Amino acid sequence: MSKGCVFDNKKPIMGGIPVVFPKFGSWDMGRPFHGFARINHWQFNEPAVKDHNGNITGTFTFTDTEETRTMWDNNRFKVILTVTLTAESLFTGLSVLNLNDTTSFDFTILLHTYIYLPDVTKITISGLNSVIYRDHTDDRKEKLETADKKSIHGHIDNVYVAAKNDHVITNVAGNKTLCLKKTNLPDTVIWNPWTNAKIYDFADNEQSNMICIEAGYVVNPYTLLPGKEFVCAQHLLIA
Repeated sequence: MSKGCVFDNKKPIMGGIPVVFPKFGSWDMGRPFHGFARINHWQFNEPAVKDHNGNITGTFTFTDTEETRTMWDNNRFKVILTVTLTAESLFTGLSVLNLNDTTSFDFTILLHTYIYLPDVTKITISGLNSVIYRDHTDDRKEKLETADKKSIHGHIDNVYVAAKNDHVITNVAGNKTLCLKKTNLPDTVIWNPWTNAKIYDFADNEQSNMICIEAGYVVNPYTLLPGKEFVCAQHLLIA
């Protein structure tokens, strides 16, 4: 969590795993960047459940409101976030339900995961080699990733199209290795603002201690029929 976060129910929090929904990136007519899910209150569905191994699962729900319906074509929906914490892993699952009577809707969705690091220039990220990506620092030009293990040495904002489902990140906090496994989230976004960090409410030099590795369904929108459900997930594990 960034020390520069502003808790005003308007700006997104720079830390944790914000949920991007129903729009990844810019939205027209002044609607919020990356959608409205990450700047709204979610309902915690108590109580959390602990299993016989000590693993804890909690669920959160975000349902349409008058404000969201005004912003997003009068759509009715429910998003359920399931979080399971174990001694060595964090599971985050999402379920999107279309509650419209007769109307489909298109959406994009992403788990905007922030990872704390001792030094971002010392990490490597696997699972991106030979994948086409859109470089948002260079007018979204499509490029081919050639690094077997990606390292970070400057501003990066890459959207990897249909990336591999597993990524291994080395040299995270505690000099550990972290595995990120995706389910039904074909795309992967890698982001670090570098010298633009002040724009995003980061405190001094915090960008050198973080990387965002984001599992998403963002390159092509998903069309959800009325009464149907979309399910996706990511699993973070200490290797």
